[in-house]
Amino acid sequence: MNETGVHPVSGVLKYAALIVLAILFLIPIVFIAFTSLKSNADLMSHPVYSLPQKVHWDNFLKAWNQGRMSMYMKNTVIICLIKVPLGILIEALAAFALTRMNFKWGNSMFTLFLVGMMIPMQATLVPLNIFLNKTHLVSTYPGIILVYVGFGIPFGILILRGFFRTIPKELDEAALIDGCGDMGKFFRVIIPLAMPAIATLVIFDFMATWNEFLLAQIFITKDSMKTITTGLLAFRGEHMTDYTLLNAAVLISIIPIFAVYLTFQKYFVNGLAGSVKG
Repeated sequence: MNETGVHPVSGVLKYAALIVLAILFLIPIVFIAFTSLKSNADLMSHPVYSLPQKVHWDNFLKAWNQGRMSMYMKNTVIICLIKVPLGILIEALAAFALTRMNFKWGNSMFTLFLVGMMIPMQATLVPLNIFLNKTHLVSTYPGIILVYVGFGIPFGILILRGFFRTIPKELDEAALIDGCGDMGKFFRVIIPLAMPAIATLVIFDFMATWNEFLLAQIFITKDSMKTITTGLLAFRGEHMTDYTLLNAAVLISIIPIFAVYLTFQKYFVNGLAGSVKG
């Protein structure tokens, strides 16, 4: 037993288990990396786990240019850079109203937001399709962003409301004495203190938007507007799939997700802990 009260053997077993889990999670990425560096002939004549006989770095360039990954990534980046901040702002304002403004139907309204998480996405496809067609928003940035924001609001409010409730209301009184109104409290007190929860939402929201497939496949019909997930289908032909370029494109597509996670991961655990506690 060491100074922290943890048995050395228990600590070793814990880290060994974490290492094994990390290896299991990395195995698919390693296989994807191996495949992306092979030629089609090499892929067909050797096991998937074998090293490339000759490294083909040009697969990434072909996926970027010939596979039009540059266009698909540009569309996805634009959607994420607008949708994620806009959605979190709306969710933060709603959570602020539910936790800091006393009004009669606050709990009922929060319950109504939670009901939105229970509605299957598939059940909304027909009415959404009718709405977007009538408003001429099919295959447009505003159309897909509006849909994404709507689906993300319930979860965002759930996370932020829980965190906002852990912030002492005495700070509201201090802000009021200093001359802050409701918006002053929101931007100068609540938002800076809620950065761990907001960073957690940025990670979840960015990953969900970046990886979303069903809505993008249905509501984006123009090839020039396709996102990463739907654009990957271009590597699948009628009679054959180019797995080497497909895997190269997959590796390219996950780089932004890793970048966002590494940027905000230090806030991740604190954000979730505060949200659950609230």
